[in-house]
Amino acid sequence: MEDRKKDHINLAFESQTTKNDIDTRFWYEPMLSAHPKELTPFTFLKKQSNVPLWVSSMTGGTQLARTINTNLAKACHEFGFGMGLGSCRIILKDKTYLPDFDMRDIIGDDLPFYANLGICQVEDLVFGNQYTIIEDLVKRLRTDGLIVHVNPMQEWFQPEGDRLNHPPLYTIQKLLEKATFPIIVKEVGQGFGPQSLLALMKLPLAAIEFAAFGGTNFAKVELLRRPNAPEDLFEPLALVGVLAGDMLDEVNAIVRQNKDILCKEIIISGGIKSFLDGYYFIKKSSIPAIYGQASSFLKYAKEDYAQLQQYVQNQIKGLEMAYAYLNVRK
Repeated sequence: MEDRKKDHINLAFESQTTKNDIDTRFWYEPMLSAHPKELTPFTFLKKQSNVPLWVSSMTGGTQLARTINTNLAKACHEFGFGMGLGSCRIILKDKTYLPDFDMRDIIGDDLPFYANLGICQVEDLVFGNQYTIIEDLVKRLRTDGLIVHVNPMQEWFQPEGDRLNHPPLYTIQKLLEKATFPIIVKEVGQGFGPQSLLALMKLPLAAIEFAAFGGTNFAKVELLRRPNAPEDLFEPLALVGVLAGDMLDEVNAIVRQNKDILCKEIIISGGIKSFLDGYYFIKKSSIPAIYGQASSFLKYAKEDYAQLQQYVQNQIKGLEMAYAYLNVRK
């Protein structure tokens, strides 16, 4: 105890804060709860989860993919949250890399687990009368459904990128007419504007994932891959997007103003730097929501599992304290 008191004295001057340091998003209420023990399980995507976390789709088709996906699936299984795979394009017609994605036995049957394809691939298959290839992918991976990532900006900047022949909304509508499994639609770093959000929420989607501006920006990634491109000309486009907070405000407004909403769950991702960011957005949402991370998970999933395990444990401990003592300011 004496050592602890000495530490307090020695560190007191290094621990000074000012009013500029305070997180003004919350009311801290220390009187109303004991120290938390664990989070309350809940239902999302029709399955029970223990933690309001989501592994946002990231990598696929690289040498590290199996290590990354295995570590992520292990974390999901251990702590009880869902996962979206990276693009499964590489295994659409070739099973060589199937083991890099086949994580159902690791994550288990009880948690949400989704395959992933880009809108360009979905367009080609749906309008090329090859929908059964998509269905076969979902069956082979034993996923609960499919995430369709919508990335026209990224594809446009990509030297080898594909070109859309139809508006993504039309392609998604056609896919829903055929699909026997749930569909999630996400962006890849720019987010969705209000008209796109409204159109998507009127569809019978399992969920919408924001992938808002503020996290990994794949349009900018493509510009960086082209050192000889006229970057100064195109970079302003890569800096266009919608922040997660603005998207959430739009979603809440849509829910208030429309009675014909069919999609009633969201995954808030894009610029979520900490568990407090995630907690803040979840509590502000008027419909069931969880928060997703990609690059933060990727940073730890590339290495030994113990590092990822510790990262997730720390997030959960932080969330437990937030749920116990923090209220969002209106």
